[in-house]
Amino acid sequence: MFSKILIANRGEIAVRIIRACKEMGIATVAIYSQADKEALHVALADESYCVGGASPADSYLNEERVIAAALVSGAQAIHPGYGFLSENAHFASLCRRNGLVFIGPTPESMEALSDKAGLKDIMKTKGLEVIPGTQALPDVTAALNAAAQIGYPVMLKASAGGGGRGIRLVQTPQELPQSYAMAVAEGEASFGDGSVYMEKFVHPARHIEVQVLADEAGTVVCLGERDCSVQRRHQKVVEYAPAFSVPQASRQKIFDSAIRLCKQVGYRNAGTCEFLVDLDGNPYFIEMNPRIQVEHTVTEMVTSIDLVRAQILIAEGQPISHPEIGLGDQNNLKVNGYAIQCRVTTEDPANNFAPDNGKIEAYRSGGGFGVRLDGGNVGTGSVISPYYDSLLVKVTSWDCTFPAVCRKATRAINEEHVRGVKTNIPFVTNILTHPTFIAGKCHTKFIDETPELFEFTESRDRATRVLKYIANIQVNNPDAERHQYDTPRFPKAQREISKQDGLKLLLDTDGPEAVKEWVLGQKKLLITDTTMRDAHQSLLSTRLRTRDMLKGADGTADILADCFSLEMWGGATFDTAYRFLHESPWERLEMLREKIPNIPFQMLLRGSNLVGYASYPDNLVRAFIAESAREGIDVFRVFDSLNWMPNMETAMDEVLRQGKFLEGTVCYTGDILDPTRDRYTLEYYVNFAKELERRGAHMLAIKDMSGLLKPYAAKKLVSTLKQEIGIPIHLHTHNTTDNQIATYLMAAEAGVDVVDTAIGPLANLTSQPSMNAVVESLRGQERDTGFDPQRLQELADYWADVRLRYESFDKGLKVPVTDIYRYEIPGGQYTNLQPQVESLGLGHRFAEVKEMYRTVNLMLGDIIKVTPSSKMVGDLAIFMVQNDLTPENIVEKGEHLAFPDSVVSYFKGMMGQPPCGFPKDLQRVVLKGEKPITGRPGDLLPPTDWDQLRREIVKFYPNYEEPRSLISYAMYPKVYEEYVRHRKEYGYIMRMGSHVFFNGMAVGEMNKINIEDGKTLMIKYIGLGDRNDDGTRNVQFELNGMRREVAVPDPTAADKAKTVVMADPNDKSQAGASIPGMVSKVNVKPGDQVKVNDVLAVIEAMKMETSVVARMDGTIDEVFVKGGQSVKAGELLLTIK
Repeated sequence: MFSKILIANRGEIAVRIIRACKEMGIATVAIYSQADKEALHVALADESYCVGGASPADSYLNEERVIAAALVSGAQAIHPGYGFLSENAHFASLCRRNGLVFIGPTPESMEALSDKAGLKDIMKTKGLEVIPGTQALPDVTAALNAAAQIGYPVMLKASAGGGGRGIRLVQTPQELPQSYAMAVAEGEASFGDGSVYMEKFVHPARHIEVQVLADEAGTVVCLGERDCSVQRRHQKVVEYAPAFSVPQASRQKIFDSAIRLCKQVGYRNAGTCEFLVDLDGNPYFIEMNPRIQVEHTVTEMVTSIDLVRAQILIAEGQPISHPEIGLGDQNNLKVNGYAIQCRVTTEDPANNFAPDNGKIEAYRSGGGFGVRLDGGNVGTGSVISPYYDSLLVKVTSWDCTFPAVCRKATRAINEEHVRGVKTNIPFVTNILTHPTFIAGKCHTKFIDETPELFEFTESRDRATRVLKYIANIQVNNPDAERHQYDTPRFPKAQREISKQDGLKLLLDTDGPEAVKEWVLGQKKLLITDTTMRDAHQSLLSTRLRTRDMLKGADGTADILADCFSLEMWGGATFDTAYRFLHESPWERLEMLREKIPNIPFQMLLRGSNLVGYASYPDNLVRAFIAESAREGIDVFRVFDSLNWMPNMETAMDEVLRQGKFLEGTVCYTGDILDPTRDRYTLEYYVNFAKELERRGAHMLAIKDMSGLLKPYAAKKLVSTLKQEIGIPIHLHTHNTTDNQIATYLMAAEAGVDVVDTAIGPLANLTSQPSMNAVVESLRGQERDTGFDPQRLQELADYWADVRLRYESFDKGLKVPVTDIYRYEIPGGQYTNLQPQVESLGLGHRFAEVKEMYRTVNLMLGDIIKVTPSSKMVGDLAIFMVQNDLTPENIVEKGEHLAFPDSVVSYFKGMMGQPPCGFPKDLQRVVLKGEKPITGRPGDLLPPTDWDQLRREIVKFYPNYEEPRSLISYAMYPKVYEEYVRHRKEYGYIMRMGSHVFFNGMAVGEMNKINIEDGKTLMIKYIGLGDRNDDGTRNVQFELNGMRREVAVPDPTAADKAKTVVMADPNDKSQAGASIPGMVSKVNVKPGDQVKVNDVLAVIEAMKMETSVVARMDGTIDEVFVKGGQSVKAGELLLTIK
């Protein structure tokens, strides 16, 4: 009896052997490499000894060190497992010479089995066909000669091989030299033996192997067969027992041949005879493996025989009839049910099964009746090394029928939850559910010839992405003060809301003309709520998130059911949603429409600029409006930043074509009561309004974007317009001066039909007047709005709570200012102008910038100022302050200055033609000889090429949405591409609480994030961890009660960390690593001449070698790596010129 056994292996099989020893009361000794010092098999063993560096050749293949460890520990026997030294006859002899029992066959048997040609001769004498092949090949010339005799295609195989390593399929003589070199190299790296032999490649065929046990007395028992046909790279992926689809006569022939072979060579212990069986059931002998196999678990499951224990007992001299083996002879074998083994590996099936390595960020295992797990180094925090096999865990399932075990295996493997490294789980799932597999009809090229196996949905890994997003905030702002907030006071609907409960029903059923007439017939002052658009654009830099809108939507639909409209889209919200909030504005529209079916939705449309900052082609303008109308926009407020009608025409026409409500808009500036301001007079506004009515507008909108319309001016303007036009009037203003509620009251007396307001907490200052205040002011009067102030307070409570979460953007005015009458800066721009000036280092000169804003306006001739023209005025004002320019010296000094893009665009005429024209000298200086346009920009722009956009967008977003994605990409190509990239990296984060989204979490804070209905993440922030050598920092969380660690880049470590330069896959002069791993060989140096497909370097990962080849002819320019260096996937290795 053995009292102590050394396990000369690692990972899963080492753990398997240790467990068997412990059950037998045998002490265990583990060996390990420096890379495996924290491995599970080391922790489970009673003793452990380091036998060398990370390289297998320096540790697990180092025979002398392994023997030394056994002798030092006092072990009596060595179990080699599979791979490494398990088929090494020299090592078995070395054990014998040192008085150690090798748990396996004798060295003599192993030598006999290594004689491939001799073995095949034996099998021929037993009446069995064999695969044509050779003995070990001394060099590549011998390989070429042998292949010419056997006939292509052929297989090169490492003589000491196993596990699919050291095998290459060769189709032509041209492939053979490189394949030979790769097979030799893999054999040396994996088994310490570079000899290879050759076989004829037979296809199609099934790969069937027979498990045998033989004892010292010469008793040989066959434990049935396994089907191992499902392979990739000649490595088995899924195995099952029994091989029920092979005819019984063929199976019996295989059994008999295997038993005779074992007796012929005097075999003892466990072994496997391998065969190919063609589709007619004819078996061909391949080889015998003198060791335990990876897939031995399926045989154990259907026979209830512990093969590892049997190996140890036989090595002790026990017979197969031993009670703990339980086989007197072949008749004692009982096969029950079906078993499938699935190998979960750290490989990426979508990238040609490239090995992956790194830290496992989260692991959860499967289980249940009939499920067995065999793993070695798998667990949260485990590091997957590039030096060894990619096997993570074996999942073996048993059931009574084969379809049932397929279902169980599918369930079990999908319960394996692995995060941090890629796995083949989706791919194996496709195998298990494929009809060909379930029918037992797979052959060895099944994977290669079944492309649908690679059609799988990439793991969303939503939890890790959410943690990564939060971790980035924590690391980028480690010292930020992070507040925690009470749950907002959500407004609730007191009834079930439908389309019948609002004005939208009339618009949808009778059309916009009916709505116009209905508005004209109302005595009450109608209200538009801007809370979800212009209010937060003016106060909070347009940062209000869809999530917070949705949370208040039910109450809004009920409480504001009598609103004329909700302005909730357009303006800057579209760009900001993609750029800063990482959410789709189209989805916002869709989701809010579902929640609020009864109130017309309104958007602000910048004419031919749509929701952008430049003119767009007419077909894009029409496509955007059509899609917006289809998705739920009812009222389109169309304006031009210069009140230039040609820039509004196309948009207005398309709104009318779509049957939606058109608000033709005039932008208000100046003061109609000031006789010294003679450009924008009462007559100017009346004439513009008449033109809008003539062009089909259903309502006139007066857009007072700077809050310049004083109360008595409003009364005069509205009363005059009421006499001159026959369409309703809608007034918009900003309460920057605190005068605008008075403006609304005077306008109401003059007959204005609709006014824009915002719910109290998001009203006033640069926003619109307070709805709550307007409602109370008119309560009980002739133009009473009809709203219930008590119900409005419910909305006010909610938005007051929500606004707290946006404190980092709430940096605008704190008190009303009347200097706006001097500067005429629009409300939203006034809020953003000071942060913009401060970001440029001009915060101490903000007063100068404001004064310069006024100066620029007058210098340009007193223009209309609203996005994008207002932005141009602001940009030019900042530019002049930066460069100490004045109206007097700008022409002279400007000759040598490059003006901001917005200024160039304005003077070129791309924003349209201002009523005052352009200052000619300044236009000449700004354009630097470029000729301005005088017509409509849209007339000069080529139509948007939708097919070209599809070709571009599919490169980064294969599942794009038509036409939403195309429209968005056409307007903001870079912004939209970055939005898609962010979505891929961090997932769908719209449901995340806003204070977490913007500011991260406080230490110890617990937050609940619903990633979808019925799926909730409970996240607790623990704190920042250590900085890593690669410039990342670990961030600790608890996720649903389990510790999680995420590593993200630390910007403060950039100067101390190694910078990894990635190769550009589109640049053929750059050669990058195709897989993560170690550079085992660099074949070139600077100055070497190379041709396409020359091997430049070899990357080794998990015992697999991959060549990096040249993609162009040229000369090696720079080499950035050397042998033995670890590299990341895609890392730049060298360049060619």
